[in-house]
This record gives sequence, C-alpha cells and structure tokens, in this order.
Amino acid sequence: MNIIRKIAVLTSGGDSPGMNAAIRAVVRKGIYHKLGVLGIQSGYQGLLKNRIIPLNLKTVGGIMQRGGTMLMTSRSEEFKTESGIRKASAIIRDNKIDALIVIGGNGSMAGALQLYQQEGIPVAGIPASIDNDLYGTDMAIGVDTALNTVISTIDKIKDTASSLRRAFIIEVMGRESGYLALMGGIAGGAETVIVPEFPANLEEISIKLKQGYERGKTHCLVIVTEGAGNPYEIGKYLEDKIGFEMRVTVLGYVQRGGFPSAFDRILGSRLGSAAVEQLLQKQYHHMVVLNGDKISAIPIKEVLSHQKPLPDSLYRLADVLAR
Repeated sequence: MNIIRKIAVLTSGGDSPGMNAAIRAVVRKGIYHKLGVLGIQSGYQGLLKNRIIPLNLKTVGGIMQRGGTMLMTSRSEEFKTESGIRKASAIIRDNKIDALIVIGGNGSMAGALQLYQQEGIPVAGIPASIDNDLYGTDMAIGVDTALNTVISTIDKIKDTASSLRRAFIIEVMGRESGYLALMGGIAGGAETVIVPEFPANLEEISIKLKQGYERGKTHCLVIVTEGAGNPYEIGKYLEDKIGFEMRVTVLGYVQRGGFPSAFDRILGSRLGSAAVEQLLQKQYHHMVVLNGDKISAIPIKEVLSHQKPLPDSLYRLADVLAR
C-alpha cells in the first residue's frame, strides 16, 4: 500500500494562464497535510534531466497573478518511449517521490497514465489547455483568460473594420477544437465562425456575408480555428466572391500569455487543492475536473478514451445571432 509522504508537481506541454495558481495550491495544500513538495522544471523533459527543486510557501509566494508557469514547460520525445518512461520512473523513486501531479493537456495526461500503468507511479492530473479539449471537464485552466484575449482583439479589429468598411479574418488557436473560435465569435459578434467540428460551406458563407453588406453592414468578421483551414486561402476565396478586401489577423501565442483572469486563478486553486486530496484518498490515476460549480475526478484513461464534443446548439446559436 502506497503511503504518500512526498509529492512532486510539473507543468507540461503548452503553457496556460492559471498554471501558477494550481502550482501554488498544490504546494500549500501539500504542506497543510505535512507533505514534502518538490517541483519538476521543464515538464517531462526536465524530469528526465533530474531538474527537481524543493517548493515551499516562500517559493510560491506572489506567483498566482503571473502568466505562464514558474516551473517552465516543454515537450519531450524521449519521454514517449518505453526507455524514457523507465528512466523517469527511476528518477522519481531515486528522489523518494511517492506521487506525481501533472498539469497540462491531453498529451500530458497520456504521459501521466503511462507512468501509472507501466511503472506503478501514483499520479493525479490537472487539466490546463487553452483549447478546452480535455474530455470530462467543463473548463480547463487558461481557457477563460485566452478567451478574453480573443474577445479583446475582436473588439479592437471591429473598430477598424467598421471605420474602413473592410472584412477581416481572425485565426485563433485550437487545432482540432473550435471552442475559442465559437465562444469568441458569439461574444464578439462575428458574422461567421469556422471550426473543425462542423464542415464549412464557403459558398454559403460568402452569400451570407454579401447579403450583410447589402443590408448596410459596415464590417465583416470571420473567426477561424487554426485547424479548420488556411485563413489566407479562405480569405482569398471570400474576397473574390463578396468583392471586398479580406485582411487576415493571426493571433498566435498572444492567446497563451497575460495575467490570468479571476476565474482561472480560482479554478487553478480549486483543481490544485483537489489533486492533492485525490492522492491522499488513494485515487492514483485520476484527473480532477470542473462539472458545473463542483470539483470531482474521473480516471485519466476515461479522459483519453473520448473526444470532447463542441455543442452543436451553440454552433447553431452563433449562426442565428450573426444573421
């Protein structure tokens, strides 16, 4: 039977605003339960290089309002191999770490599950991804801040679009998840949202945009998820159809940065605390999640076995409101 005396925490994959709040909560909750707490720098790659530091109340003081992650993050190809997993496990045991808390997205959760299944390392996962594509949780850390960044940009571009009577395409992050684009489109009043989950008919979109201009609209905004098509090719097609110049703005990594919102600070704090509780309750392979206003946990295997759907009701709503 595992007895948890010392835990470690790492952040992996893409950074998300609010990760520091989660780290802080892990450390403070761990110390409250008289646990030793270590931090692993630069994710799984840092683990393989034994980049492990002690964490205490002082080291996590003043980090909650900072974007990014004070532990730094990276991606590791070596960790994805069987030899990498064995090496990581040996380093964990050499440092007398009894359990590992992983903060990150789907790839990070997959790594945590491998450590548990192949090496028996107790793990707990905390969802952190601006894509909001982790199954089982309503929201992941960083989504709210990233969405507010998207909306702020949409508002600014809309001012220019109205002044110059131009059409703009804004590409947001998301890969295979259209959450940021859809919610940004609804909140920002975009004319059209193009996301991977729902096939786009560019001919129909061009007709809708042209009808809007004929009704006297002074601007046109199209929000595109990076995984849903090339924004420049989409812009050229629509430009030829509607007769207006289409300008493209790619938001890129600005969406990952910035001070975390109050929501992300609170969510990170709640999830970080809950992850420590999961380990103390001997739930050794679960990810803590937000469902409604409650924090619970589901097996990481279940998280990785499903894709998170984008509600078609919200997609239809975006279409109705844009008409």
